Amino acid sequence: MQHKNAQSIGEAINQFLKENRLDRRVDETHLLQAWGNVLGKAVSGYTTSIFIKNRVLYVQLSSSVLRQELSMSREKIVFRLNEYVGKEVITDIIFR
Repeated sequence: MQHKNAQSIGEAINQFLKENRLDRRVDETHLLQAWGNVLGKAVSGYTTSIFIKNRVLYVQLSSSVLRQELSMSREKIVFRLNEYVGKEVITDIIFR
C-alpha cells in the first residue's frame, strides 16, 4: 500500500537536514574532504590545517612556495571545489 505523501529516504534526510539547518554543515564537510581529491596528494601532504568560517576556506600550508603558487590560482580553486560539491559553499580562500 502506497501513501500519497510517501518520499524516498534520501528526500526525507535532505528535508530533515534543511529543516534543522544542517545542510550547510554537511556541504562544508564534503568540501573539506574534497580538498585532497581536487588538488591532489602533493598539496594535501603540505596542508597542515583546513577549516571553513563564514564561507571562507582557511588553509594552512607548510610550504611558503606552494602557498604563493596556490594564491595565484585562488579563484580557480574556489570554482573547482564548489563545482565538486555541486553548490557554492565557499566564496574565498585564505592561505596561511
